[in-house]
Amino acid sequence: MHMTTLTAERAPAPTASRARAGLRDPVQQAFVLLWIGFTVAPIVFGLDKFFDVLVDWKIYLAPEFNDLIPGNAHQAMLAVGVVEILAGVLVFLRPRVGGYVVAAWLAAIIANLLLQADFYDIALRDFGLLLAALTLARLATVFPAPLAKRA
Repeated sequence: MHMTTLTAERAPAPTASRARAGLRDPVQQAFVLLWIGFTVAPIVFGLDKFFDVLVDWKIYLAPEFNDLIPGNAHQAMLAVGVVEILAGVLVFLRPRVGGYVVAAWLAAIIANLLLQADFYDIALRDFGLLLAALTLARLATVFPAPLAKRA
C-alpha cells in the first residue's frame, strides 16, 4: 500500500510578469476589491451601530447572547460597533490577518442569527461573506497589502 504525505504548500511569490501587470491582473484585481470591501463594510456597519441609520441593530441580537452580555442590547451593539471598526482597520493594515478575523466575526454573527430562527436569509448571506473574507486572507499571502511600503 502506497501512502503519500501531505505537505503544506507555500503560495508562490508573484512572478515578475504578474508584478508588472499590476492591477491589470484579474487575480490582483480580485484581491484589491475584497481588500476595499472588507475595509469599508465593517467600518460603515460598525459606525452605524452608533446611529442606527441603516437598521435598528438591536433586533439582530439573540436573547441568549443578550442575557450573557452585561448591560442592555444597545450597549452590546455599541461594543459590536467598536469591534467591527477595529476589524475594518485591521483588514486595511494587515489583510492577511484581518481576513481571518473578519471571517471569525462573521461566524459569530451567523451563530447569533441562527439562534433567533428568524434571519436565515441574512445568515446565508453572511456565510457568503465569510467565504469571501477567507478568500481575501488567502490572496493576501500572494499580494502585499496595497499600502505596504515597497522595498
